[in-house]
Amino acid sequence: MNDTKAQAQTKDLVQDYELDAPPEKVWRAISIPALREAWLPKGDLADAAPVSSKPGEEVRYRMREDEPPFLESIVTFQVSPNADGGTRLRIIHGLVGASLMLRMPRAANSNLRCVMRAA
Repeated sequence: MNDTKAQAQTKDLVQDYELDAPPEKVWRAISIPALREAWLPKGDLADAAPVSSKPGEEVRYRMREDEPPFLESIVTFQVSPNADGGTRLRIIHGLVGASLMLRMPRAANSNLRCVMRAA
């Protein structure tokens, strides 16, 4: 495994939950916007639409902090049945990359000194 991949894996926060509710009910709570709003408001999401979805199994959302440095992350919700008839919910919160901020263009009105060079 290369170092970049290892570093990416160490940035992920993984949480596992065993829930008494059936998988179908948990899936509805994480995938239907009106139900999701009760515990994950769209204001916390960079985009209310999922990044990707495997119906009944996995849904991914993009989140963005509302304060500098405005880091982005991808939160993946995985739903699977457990042995007790309930649900195993795995939440994987992965930082997209702090380096994204370095690639963002500077604002035109940043008040930074303009450097002009002669050819």
